[in-house]
Amino acid sequence: MHVVVINTGTEILLGDVLNTHLTFIAQQIFPLGLRVNRQITVPDGNAIREALEQNLPSAEIIFLTGGLGPTTDDLTREITAEMLGLELASDPLLEAAITERLRTRGFPMTNRILRQAMVPQGAEVLPNDNGTAPGLYLPPREPAAGGSPYLFLLPGPPRELRPMFVHSVVPILHRIVRQEKPLEYHGYRMVGIGESLVEEAVGEQLLALPGIELGYCARIGEVDLRVIGPPDVVALADAIVSEKLAASIFSRSSENLEAVIVRQLSAREETLAVAESCTGGFLAHRITNVPGASKVFLAGYVTYANEAKVAMLGVPEDTITQFGAVSEEVARDMAEGARTRSGASFALATTGIAGPGGGGEKKPVGTAYIALAGGGETLVRHFFFPTDRETFKQLVSQHALNLLRTRLI
Repeated sequence: MHVVVINTGTEILLGDVLNTHLTFIAQQIFPLGLRVNRQITVPDGNAIREALEQNLPSAEIIFLTGGLGPTTDDLTREITAEMLGLELASDPLLEAAITERLRTRGFPMTNRILRQAMVPQGAEVLPNDNGTAPGLYLPPREPAAGGSPYLFLLPGPPRELRPMFVHSVVPILHRIVRQEKPLEYHGYRMVGIGESLVEEAVGEQLLALPGIELGYCARIGEVDLRVIGPPDVVALADAIVSEKLAASIFSRSSENLEAVIVRQLSAREETLAVAESCTGGFLAHRITNVPGASKVFLAGYVTYANEAKVAMLGVPEDTITQFGAVSEEVARDMAEGARTRSGASFALATTGIAGPGGGGEKKPVGTAYIALAGGGETLVRHFFFPTDRETFKQLVSQHALNLLRTRLI
């Protein structure tokens, strides 16, 4: 079935708000055998009309998000009803629910708020337990009546749309979607390997399988591989990917690398400390963003200055003088000092030259050293990431986490 997602909101097009609706809706409908064929984002107001005019004739299902609120730029309900030739009428039950919601929260009632109780003729109301604007489902009409697809009007805020979609929209989709041959989706997140190397390792073999669709997505410090196809064929593809790329795969879901580290350390009942120079606390930030990190993360030392490396981590002044702050020797002493002083099972250390200044012939901008203490001999790895400061920090932190991941497995 041809599925279209229309997102409304000037704030999205201005870049003030990240549009997460496409990702969520696509993930929700895939198990039903549906995929988004087209996505459009339009500003608030009358631009909705043009988006509907373009897609009503060809779409079989339309999800239209936003524009259901009480303000003057919220016109989704009115424009949709007008284009389909449907009358709007106030729903007494919705009026009562909106009134009670405002009363319990101490908010004043206005006539514009009650616009949200207007329902197009023949529409099914989708309850909103997290806001005042209900969703609406309009069944398709026969060509003799003007014709229209299955049409879902959904609120813009994710905290309102998502539970409504799960509890109200998905059950309706189960009733209306044709049971086509199911497809299976396998995703692989990899680190420490480039996109072209992933394709070289498995691409030719996977494309030889019947009915397989491949996709690659390069991110900072990692690569995603997507495999879609019939379940039996995807199982064959999984065996190929697992054989060729097992060492690089850190997740087969949406789990990020830091979450994998926290989960692995928790399972082993082991702990972690970090000592950071060039990453400036970014490594600790990533780890502590993971729920449950407090069980495994003991301490983070941001020792940007040489004096801090000496005072906080016990790095010998002579080592810094002889080899420089950006060196294998200092990285090793930082990691071992962090592990000793925190009592952690493992400690990671980062030191490098983020640029744009500060580099030299022997140590150019982009030079980095990452050290790992614990679980055996202290490891130190040298990297070169000649890029902007922010990307440099992301790459160093990614490779630091991967260094620990490989030791844990």
